[in-house]
Amino acid sequence: MSKIKEAKEILKQMGFPLSQQNEMSALTLLALCNLKKNDSWVDVSKISLGVSNGIMGFAKEHYKIRYAPNTRETFRRNVLHQFVQGGLAVYNPDNPNLPVNSPKAHYSISNEALNLLKYFNSQKWDEKLTEYLKNKGTLIKKYEKERYFKKIPLTISGKKIFLSPGNHNVLQKDILTEFAPRFIKQGVLLYLGDTEEKNLYINAELLSKFNIPIDKHSKLPDVVIYDKSNGWLFLIEAVTSHGPMSPKRIIEIEKLLKKCKLGKVFVTAFPDFKTFTKYSRNLAWETEVWLAEAKDHMIHFNGDKFFGPR
Repeated sequence: MSKIKEAKEILKQMGFPLSQQNEMSALTLLALCNLKKNDSWVDVSKISLGVSNGIMGFAKEHYKIRYAPNTRETFRRNVLHQFVQGGLAVYNPDNPNLPVNSPKAHYSISNEALNLLKYFNSQKWDEKLTEYLKNKGTLIKKYEKERYFKKIPLTISGKKIFLSPGNHNVLQKDILTEFAPRFIKQGVLLYLGDTEEKNLYINAELLSKFNIPIDKHSKLPDVVIYDKSNGWLFLIEAVTSHGPMSPKRIIEIEKLLKKCKLGKVFVTAFPDFKTFTKYSRNLAWETEVWLAEAKDHMIHFNGDKFFGPR
């Protein structure tokens, strides 16, 4: 039996559905186990791999099977997500705090699965498989719990929510806990996005009242806050790697909010001066900048609006 067929058989016996018993899933398993054509299952080893150069590159080099570059999302959505959910693989084991969309994202085989797979084609396989499957529910809960404790806690209107880990969401928390209390007199959070869960927090009643659309097609900024004292709408982008308030972005937001009559304040938040400097040429005029490392100050891109003696 070929290694690919053996990998398919393993996935079947481990209880994965038919959609994860195909060639792509088998090659992913072989790559995560660093198992080449002529290796034995006792030789499995743990390595961390990305998708394109890692898993797809392994399939090309060792099994002569090529996948188009745009197939990487299929690997993620139809194989790796299920492997992680099933406790077979671990997401970002070398750096669990990487943001969800990080180019450094990687996967590895779980320690429990690695210890099981060494017994495939041996007399102890059935015994070890039964033991693994018996503990799989506990294993899945274990990984979910580990992921949960790496999330970023935040309390909004007395309700505790959790942002997924990563620098972007650390900055979003700073916006709510440091920026808003300093610069928004009577702020009410209307919307908060998340790298894992796009619409993490929604104040549906006020969004509807102010004619702010919110559906799967909406492209609201990362944080939207209503200033009750001034009747203003703060539209805030948290920028760690992309997406400042550029002229193009302003046009998109104004089009989206054409029915909203509140005065709009466009803000780009950066973690530090280094990141701000990187994107400063892309910022639109008539917008504001806030840096988490200089939390008591603002930078105004507002022309003559603030000219005059102090």
